[in-house]
Amino acid sequence: MRVTSKGQVTIPRSIREAFGFLPNSEVAFRVQDGMVILEKAEGSERGTTIVAHMRGRAMTNYTTDELMKMTRGDDA
Repeated sequence: MRVTSKGQVTIPRSIREAFGFLPNSEVAFRVQDGMVILEKAEGSERGTTIVAHMRGRAMTNYTTDELMKMTRGDDA
């Protein structure tokens, strides 16, 4: 396996699947006993982070049904 000029490598599919490295997964590198270890970054699931950031920011008094009607474009 080669490192590109940008410092990138491809994680083999079998390793991605075995360890749950999905697209947009956050990873961390650490050095231990002269080895570089790749691991999932703790507490950095992107979706969880975005939801936590947005929680409580809505400025509306609409009901769920009203919001669903608006997003669907229902005219009735």
